[in-house]
Amino acid sequence: MLASLLATPGGAQEVEEEQTYILAAGRRLPYLYAISLADAIEPANDNTANAIISRSKVALDRLDGRLLGDPANLIVSEDGGTVYVVNHHGSIDNAEFMQHGGRGQIAVLDVDAVLDPQNDRTPKALQRHLDSGGFGAIGVALLPDMLVISNAENNLTEDGGNRITFVDRRTGSLRGTVELALGSPDFDCDYPVPYVSPYGPPRNVATLSPDPGWGCFPDPNGLALGRASNGNSYVFTANGGTDDVSVIDLARALEGDRRAEIRRIPGHTAAWGMTVTPNGRHIIVAGGRSQKDNSVGNTISIIDVDRAASGAGDTVVAQILVGTEDPLEPTLPMIPSVTPDGQEVILPNALANNVSIMNLELAISGDPDAEVARIPLFRTDGQPASPRGSAITSDGRYAVISGGLGLQPFSQEIGHVYVIDLVSRSVVGTVTGVGNAPYGLSTVSR
Repeated sequence: MLASLLATPGGAQEVEEEQTYILAAGRRLPYLYAISLADAIEPANDNTANAIISRSKVALDRLDGRLLGDPANLIVSEDGGTVYVVNHHGSIDNAEFMQHGGRGQIAVLDVDAVLDPQNDRTPKALQRHLDSGGFGAIGVALLPDMLVISNAENNLTEDGGNRITFVDRRTGSLRGTVELALGSPDFDCDYPVPYVSPYGPPRNVATLSPDPGWGCFPDPNGLALGRASNGNSYVFTANGGTDDVSVIDLARALEGDRRAEIRRIPGHTAAWGMTVTPNGRHIIVAGGRSQKDNSVGNTISIIDVDRAASGAGDTVVAQILVGTEDPLEPTLPMIPSVTPDGQEVILPNALANNVSIMNLELAISGDPDAEVARIPLFRTDGQPASPRGSAITSDGRYAVISGGLGLQPFSQEIGHVYVIDLVSRSVVGTVTGVGNAPYGLSTVSR
């Protein structure tokens, strides 16, 4: 780990190592949680909330004092100074708004203020809000001056999403939109894309899943930026509505082309969580829960970015069973992460209550033993661990996993964050009291 030199009163120098902190989106309980990693792995703090140093509000309270916000995902700026928190349905009261299709919103928070214990349970770290340019925002990626956001839904419906938006990080201006094509192999649509007056936004679509009417709108969930060997970049989206993956030419999108989607990669049932390897050459897609029939997946797919960009037929280079030995057992893989060295994929399996560790090189080579470890997760209260989000520390030593069901009243702090030592392949700390159904995670160092 890096270290900083601090001057002492006597002029001597002492070394203080950087400290790592976990940032966790509280989801139904709308706080951004800051957790000390060092405290989380201290045995005396195991299965307690002692490692939580602060909880920052992601929106101002409603005038009647109700907490607002729906923090499902987050991403930290390149310099580690700012965190962008995706309020999936904006500044809503989760106890009242239990439907889908709320306007997406990005809460912008100062990381140093988030890490200040004096700001616990206050909005002091909150700087501003950015509109996501659509409904049901969830996936997010960084460009130097913009956020790329997937908007999975439409106005007050869980279906009807097809917009990838580009939002200026400084001003919040909507700079551009890519509209994904509609339809899937057995489902034709009569909506024009891009939408033009008097058509759109779509009407008469499914309000909630599951619904057999799914298949017209892609409903993009996870999002990742891939980079081909020639240096060109592409946006990939995991489409839960059409069971496929979109490939968007980033250069065309940044020129204002609303139809910059260049291809679809089929065969990704219930595509949801997504990430990219550090070199940008492979996209990892988790098969979650079908919005059409509520069936649950148990595999992840690996997409070769070069092949996806060129239109090669063998774009998916591997599909790996995760969380189980039984191909018929649903495991519900959620949000994957890749270690900084690009060697391993960490994947929480929500229904299997475990975490898979997969060797990427073995997976790409077709080795059936690519899942090199499987770590069970438990709760002392007997509830399912239900792991969902994942992140990895910058030194590659620890994986952090968020978990827990969303249970009313949402004021309960019942979520957990688990710290897994990737050397010993074991859980070395469990932090309780982290939100209600926490999802997105990241780590920062100070």
